[in-house]
Amino acid sequence: MIKGIKICGVSDPVTLNFILSHKYPPKFIGFISNYKKSKRHVDHDKLIKLLNIEKNETSFVSVLVSPSDSDLERIKNLKFDFYQLYDVNPEKTKIIKEKYNIKIITAFTINNQSDVEKYKKYVGIADIFLFDGKGYEKSIGFDHNLLNSVPNYLDKMIAGNIKIEDIPKFKNKDFFIDLSGALENEAGKKDLEKINELLNLSKL
Repeated sequence: MIKGIKICGVSDPVTLNFILSHKYPPKFIGFISNYKKSKRHVDHDKLIKLLNIEKNETSFVSVLVSPSDSDLERIKNLKFDFYQLYDVNPEKTKIIKEKYNIKIITAFTINNQSDVEKYKKYVGIADIFLFDGKGYEKSIGFDHNLLNSVPNYLDKMIAGNIKIEDIPKFKNKDFFIDLSGALENEAGKKDLEKINELLNLSKL
């Protein structure tokens, strides 16, 4: 049984309200906070307004790629429960976690087994280990069998070109599942019908 769903790349209030008011809301919602190359990036002023909402039991995640000290200071008072960190070494990750009293999702971009094994440096620091494809915003998949070496006692999340119809295939896996691009229409905007389908499917 999957542990839960993360919907990433939410950037507008209509989508956010729809997700939070759904009868089966996800465990996590991710907001691209500093990676401007992503079409899903939310600038700071908009982020402040977007997060001014009752989130109920859903955790808000700030997605950060190599965040600078100013990036971190800018978001420290926002309603985030987790920082999802790409390209941050273990030492800095620990400093961020302790300084901001925040839970950490450490993200690894995976192409081969050696990429997976990097998780070992973050045991005792990261709260969740996210294994993603190499494409960042381009949503590239990878062989999930590479994760067989990661012990079950660690909380694992997977991302990277996962489709809604793939969810039943993960029913016997103890992963959190992270989707973004699969929930968008041809214009690259979040599609409420697809989100509804995903959240209903996640409870079957």
